[in-house]
Amino acid sequence: MDARRESEPTTMTNRTTAERKSERELVVTRTINGPARIVFEAWTTPKLLKRWWVPKSIGFSLLSCEADVRVGGRYRFEFGHEASKPMAFFGRYIEVTPYSRLVWTNDESDDGAVTTVTFEEKGGKTLLVLHELYPSKEALDGAIAGMEDGMPETFAQLDELLVVLGASVGRS
Repeated sequence: MDARRESEPTTMTNRTTAERKSERELVVTRTINGPARIVFEAWTTPKLLKRWWVPKSIGFSLLSCEADVRVGGRYRFEFGHEASKPMAFFGRYIEVTPYSRLVWTNDESDDGAVTTVTFEEKGGKTLLVLHELYPSKEALDGAIAGMEDGMPETFAQLDELLVVLGASVGRS
């Protein structure tokens, strides 16, 4: 991955930018079309996570999604094909500040990052900043290889979900 990568460069969509801040740190930003309250709920409500979290282009789906979103609470996401052995992401929430900040561990491997996501509302849109701190340069190198194409697509799916949610609950 380049030191700075921008995806979806059209003016009609929000851009996802990813920047390697150090040997162990990656920061991904995107402006999401929706208020922070609804964006936060999309990140913390299992039935909503199932609708956007896995990039559709890889042909997998989120088979199960458990999230006890509170300090010390645990999460587990299993994805794959119905007929295959699912892959899992799991860990625990370290910090939960409703509508503004989530921090969690990624315990599925020794190379798992600590992820921090902040939600900053500006004019009905939300600046989302995802910061990942890996235990080593090699761990980040491996993670970047797997997320270059998927992360922009995942965030585009989140945007699509928020259009539906905004229509059903109204903007605040």
